[in-house]
Amino acid sequence: MVFIFYVYSLFMNMTDTRPIGIFDSGVGGLSVWKELINILPNESIVYYADSKNCPYGSKSDKEIINLSKKNVEFLLSKNCKIIVVACNTATAASIDILREKYNIPFIGMEPAVKPAAINTKTGHIGILATKGTFNGRLFKETSSRYANNIEMNIQIGVGLVELVEKFKQDTKEAEDLLVQYIKPMVNDHVDQIVLGCTHYPFFYKRIKKIVGNSATIINPSIAVAEQTQKQLVNYQLMKKSDSSVFYDFYTTGELETLKKIVSELSKNKHKTIFYQNLL
Repeated sequence: MVFIFYVYSLFMNMTDTRPIGIFDSGVGGLSVWKELINILPNESIVYYADSKNCPYGSKSDKEIINLSKKNVEFLLSKNCKIIVVACNTATAASIDILREKYNIPFIGMEPAVKPAAINTKTGHIGILATKGTFNGRLFKETSSRYANNIEMNIQIGVGLVELVEKFKQDTKEAEDLLVQYIKPMVNDHVDQIVLGCTHYPFFYKRIKKIVGNSATIINPSIAVAEQTQKQLVNYQLMKKSDSSVFYDFYTTGELETLKKIVSELSKNKHKTIFYQNLL
């Protein structure tokens, strides 16, 4: 009996110090990283931004799948224990294939159609996303299941990802594009607006300025962080202490935007290193 209790105690005190892996087509997934470090302060994270190949939204499924595999294999080389696909387009095109191919838990992005449909009072919701996300299985299935009787105003946010990648989210150019995409939603009396791309939360203030109090803006990154926490518990992968926490950021593009956004999002006390020009 004592031996059983000893083994149980050892099991309960086990901690997995390997990092969480995150990848995105660029810096947009930092909106997910922000929520992850808030809810999981003990966890180390390796972030991979494939900015050289950004945006993914206009690419074919085959291209996105190949890029996603490359990103996953890089994160596996960094000994990641769970991988967050912090890109709606990559999730739509590749998440099923990644789960079949690799023996590791994956967390994907999904446009928050369900909460928007549940909470709408006007029966009209707006969704701002990429073409690849709208063409994906997840969006179609979720819309069919939860929004059959809901009017959806769909806007493809052409050009928005590129602005964030150039750290131009607070410019007149950004405001003009957002007015073009968001005004039709306001005119359509939507009361829920879903941000269906991880780059789009960086426009939150400007979108809020356009919609005022007429609509709730839904950022799915929070739900993704919560789901990651849940899966870490389910797979017994949690890190129990805040010792030796680190954040490593890799990019296939330039470092400046990555550094600026990380600095804006968090004044963390943990070791942070940036790496550039990966193949």
